Amino acid sequence: MLALIGEGSTGWAVVAEAEGPPRPSPQWRVSATVNYSSGSYGTDSKTNVVYAPMTIRRIFRDGDVSLTIPFISTSGTGAGRLVGGVPTRTGSVSGATASPSGTRAGRGKSPGDSPLTSATTDSGLGDIILRGRYYVIEESTILPLVALIGKIKFPTADADRGLGTGEFDEGVGVELTKSLSDRWLAYLDGGYTFIGDAPGTDFRNQWSYDVGIGYDVTDNFHMNVFYEEYRALVNSVNNA
Repeated sequence: MLALIGEGSTGWAVVAEAEGPPRPSPQWRVSATVNYSSGSYGTDSKTNVVYAPMTIRRIFRDGDVSLTIPFISTSGTGAGRLVGGVPTRTGSVSGATASPSGTRAGRGKSPGDSPLTSATTDSGLGDIILRGRYYVIEESTILPLVALIGKIKFPTADADRGLGTGEFDEGVGVELTKSLSDRWLAYLDGGYTFIGDAPGTDFRNQWSYDVGIGYDVTDNFHMNVFYEEYRALVNSVNNA
């Protein structure tokens, strides 16, 4: 976990630089994961989702900036559309009707068209996410490490196939991290996202939070467990 290293702002600059800790050079990191989920997600049928994001991150002394580029593949009846990579019921189809072969046809129809009756598969680029983090409080004996978060989702996913909303999302948040011992860490995060409405939808803005604990098994291997909750984007669905 990257920690904020504070430096005094008074006195001679050459003295502060000499007495303060050395500044690490900016670093680039690239990571890739594959996530699979399956469920009804508040719809009347099951949807399977493969969400495979690649994240390019540049780390600075006081925070980091990352760009997430996901590949998405979904299979189901198209009763919802993906919002942030998660299927969400819209009360209608995701913008297409099903052809007999199981591929989508009639692309470009509105979300109010008749529901799909056969399983379809759609794959492609997901919504690209730009995210920045800035450390505002250094961890101390009493205080946790505090970071402010800002993010923006670009509508690069194909909304006609239900892979996204076709609208921008913007979000803010805060992350708290506290060392409990040499290897144990505690986490508490919260955020709020302004959700862009796709045509024919009326999504609510979304708050979220999570609380967790982590353990450094080795210097290069970390494990953690989280409990998280997200506000449902539609009134008829329970919070996730």
